[in-house]
This record gives sequence, structure tokens and C-alpha cells, in this order.
Amino acid sequence: MFHLAASKTIEYDAGERFLHQAQNAQYNINSRINAYTDVLRGTASFFNAADQVDRAGFHRYVSGLNIERQFPALDNINYAQYVTHDGRTAFEHSLRDDTALGYPEAMLISPPGQRAEYWVLTMIEPLPEFGEKIGRDIGYRAPVARALAQGRDSGELSASGTPIDSAHQPLGAGLALRLPIYRPGMPTGTVAQRRAAYVGSVGIGFSVPRLVQAALEQMQVRDARLVLYDGGDHAGPRAEVKLFDSKPDSPALRPAELFSVELPIDFNSRHWHAHFSAPKVSWYSRFDTWLPWLAMVCGFSGSLMFFLLFHTLSSSRMRAVKMAKEMTRELRTSQARLQQSHHKLRRLAAHSDQIKEEERKRIAREIHDDLGQNLLVLRIDVDMLCTRTRHRHPRLHARAERTLVQIDSTIKSVRHIINDLRPTVLDLGLNAAVEWQIAQFRARSGMVCELIDHQTEIRVDDHCATAFFRVLQESLSNIQQHAHASLVRVDLRQIESVLSMTISDNGIGLPDASRNKAGSFGLVGIEERISLLGGTCSISASPNGGTTVAITVPVGARAAREAPSRAMDFAL
Repeated sequence: MFHLAASKTIEYDAGERFLHQAQNAQYNINSRINAYTDVLRGTASFFNAADQVDRAGFHRYVSGLNIERQFPALDNINYAQYVTHDGRTAFEHSLRDDTALGYPEAMLISPPGQRAEYWVLTMIEPLPEFGEKIGRDIGYRAPVARALAQGRDSGELSASGTPIDSAHQPLGAGLALRLPIYRPGMPTGTVAQRRAAYVGSVGIGFSVPRLVQAALEQMQVRDARLVLYDGGDHAGPRAEVKLFDSKPDSPALRPAELFSVELPIDFNSRHWHAHFSAPKVSWYSRFDTWLPWLAMVCGFSGSLMFFLLFHTLSSSRMRAVKMAKEMTRELRTSQARLQQSHHKLRRLAAHSDQIKEEERKRIAREIHDDLGQNLLVLRIDVDMLCTRTRHRHPRLHARAERTLVQIDSTIKSVRHIINDLRPTVLDLGLNAAVEWQIAQFRARSGMVCELIDHQTEIRVDDHCATAFFRVLQESLSNIQQHAHASLVRVDLRQIESVLSMTISDNGIGLPDASRNKAGSFGLVGIEERISLLGGTCSISASPNGGTTVAITVPVGARAAREAPSRAMDFAL
């Protein structure tokens, strides 16, 4: 695995270097093509800037470009004058007068033959190497004539699609670019206007091998091969024409032994494809060759050491696993016991609350039925005594009145004790108990306490009603003692089989530390009561202050239909 990883890494790095070098060569070729295109456009601007350009002026312009040093791949710069068949004779006579700078005497247009249009080379630099081309009609071939006519009508630059035969360079090694020239000052907005103003075209010829070889020389590996193809122009696809091959005699290698990539080159609206390839071994250093084997040796040594370490630790690991399994089993047993104890404690707490509420109810009823009735009878007797002694025994009457006041105070205390143990209003239903508790809270605290009434009578069992009443009682007590609130809202509603109550205030809120304060079980009691009923309890503090207690309990589909067993006597 180490050998494979090292081999793939080295191959990837070498491939990236090859791709980077190929992209640099692509950029250099594009840059040189753009530079030669700029030379052509500059020459066209030279012709458009003057009314008449003679051969001497053209020679000075080209000499100033210093193409041998600045543009080594450029063969020549030339001008071809456009001549119609009717003007051929006059044109041939006009060449007799301009033989300066070594241009040949007037000669007939070559190749011979009559054609409707001619594009005759009249100026070319450097003249000594290309003087024999003077007088040649470059449009004598029909495809070239169509390309020249299309360039005349469109005003755009045109490129030769096939290599140019030349005696100064190998067969198929040259290409040409041409740009139309129009008479200065004449309009060229339409095809007809461009045809009327057309006088000829300027062109350049350059060597593809010299252009491409200069870009390849900058690649680090000399074994790289470049094959350049011309894929046609925008008019449509055609068979590719090979323009250049840097190593035509290189031996054939398998694809797995080569790095290869095909990159596009835009040759003035023609699509060139540059196929770069190079043997992979040429991009590897000696260290790259030995590194995979070194990685394999390291991997084998590491595997052997790992096996020895594993063999050494296997026995201790098995003992550790066995010990961990034993501890896990004991932990699960303890956890199950703890869970069982937790359930027992919750059932015990629920049973304790139920017994406590029943005991409170029993004590309240016994106080009401026994002590309350006795106090009522005693009050009636003292009231009769007070009435009979009003006129005949003033001192006894005064003592009876004081006794009557004490009996009323005792009855009031007994009533408070009964309400604290279990309010009798609970026997009238949860709605009545909530309204009574809110009224008591208003009278006791002086706060504004609103009850949101939904005009529905809630019927639940006594256990559920008592739990909701105790939650409301505890919440209002906490608000009175800690919240410093001025407004309390209570929302009690039953939607289908879900009973909910929300108690909110605008006080100082509920600090996080107060919920887990030692010795404080009010909020814990609220949550436990609702949990025993199978409901949910949410106690939250608002960011702007205030606390909200929201409880929700599912109640049975059957509402409690039994009326209160009996109402306590409110005469107490």
C-alpha cells in the first residue's frame, strides 16, 4: 500500500508539472500569435493613415519593426492590390515606373490566365528573399479567392486554413494572415460600401515550426512532443490538418507510459488543437524512482513492528475487554436497580400525595361536620342568651356579646383551616376553584390578576382537579413572595381531551440558580405533580422579564359527569 501510494503521488505530481508546462507553452503560442496579429493590424493602420503608400515608405515601416529580432517566426509582410479584369492592363503598365529598392521591372500577372478578380502582390519585405513573389495573384485558387472576398466584404481578419508552400521553408511549414485595406475617408458601413472602398489587403506569412519551437524550448523536459492540428473555423467541422510535429520520428509508447493532454489554441477564428505528450520517466528524478521502493520497505518494517506490538498487547487487551464486560454488566444491573428504585419512589410519592390529599379532605370534613356544627349550635345558644338578657341583665348581656364575638372569630379561624386543608369550593368544580383562588389572591396581595375565561365548564376527576389547584396555589404563592410583579394572567382551557393551564406574570423573572436552590421544592413539586398525571410542565423566563408556568395534562375522553357530592355549609 505504501508503494502504491508513493507511486501514485509521484505520478500525480509529475503529471501536474507536465500539465503546467504544457499550459505555459499554450500561453506562449497564443501570445506570439497575438503579437503577430498586432503587427498585421499595425501595418493595416499604416496603409489606412496615408492616401498613398509607395514601396520606399513600406520598406522604411517594415525596417523599423526589426522583425528578425523582435518577431523571429515572421517570414514577410506584404501588400496585395485588388485589380479587376477591366483594370488589369492599366495596372500592369503602372508597375513599369516603380522599380526602386530593387523591385523587379514590370511583369505580367502570374500565373497566367484571365480571371474576374486579382489580388496581386505589389510590395513585400524583406525583398531579397521574397522578390520573386512580386506580381503573383494570390487569389488564383478558388478557395483563397473566396476567403479574400469574404474578408473584403466583412472587413475582418482572415487566416489561411492550409499550410503555405514556400521555397524558403519546408513544405507546409508556413501560414498567413490577411487584413483588408479600404480607401481613407470612404464609408464602410455596408457590404456595398466596403466593396466600393476596397483597394487590397495586407498580409503576413510566418513559420509555424519557429513559432512553436520557441514555446517548446521553455519546457523543462526536452523529450516533450507537440503535434499541432488545424480543426477548421466557425463555419463547421472538417478533417483536421496537421500543421506541426516536433518529433515525427519518436518511438511509439503505450498510453500508460505517457503524459498527454490536448489544449485549444485560437488562431484568429480557427480552432487549433495542441497535443502535448511526454514519457513519464522523463519527468521523474532519481529520488522519485527509488521512493516507492523505500516506502514499501518502510511499510513492511512498520507492519512487522505493528504485528509484534499487537501480539504483545493482545493478551492484556483480552483481559481488559473481559474486565470491561464484567464492569458493564454490573453497571447495567445497578442501573436497572436504580431505575426500579426511581419508579418505586415516584409511585410512593404519588401514593403519598394521594394519601395526604385524602387525609386533608377527611380532616377538613370532620372539622366541618363535627367542630363546625358544634360551634354553630353554640353560637345559636349564645345568640339566644344575648337576646333574652338584653333588657333585664345588662352585665350578663355584655358578657354574652363578647362570647358571641369570640365564637364568630373561632368559626372564621376554623373556616380558614378548612380552606387551607382543602378548599370546599373544589367540590363545585375546577372552574369555581380557580376563580375562588384568584379572588383570594387579589384580596391578599393587591395585584391585578386576570382570568382568561373561555366560557367552557371543565369536568375532570378529583385527583386531576386537586393537582391543577395545587399548582395554581403554589405558582401564585411564588409570585407573591419573589416575583415583584404587578400583573398576573391565568389561562385555563380544555381542548378536546387535553387540559392546560398557563400562569404568567410581569415580574423580575426566574434566575437559573433558583430552580436548583437547596431546600426549595416548590417548582420540583409542580413538575412532579404534573408528571404523575402523565402531562408536561414548562417553566420559562421571558428575556424582558416575567415567568411563565405552562402545564398540559391529557384527560380521559369521558368527562366527569358526577355533580359534587355536596357543598359545605357556607354559614360558617
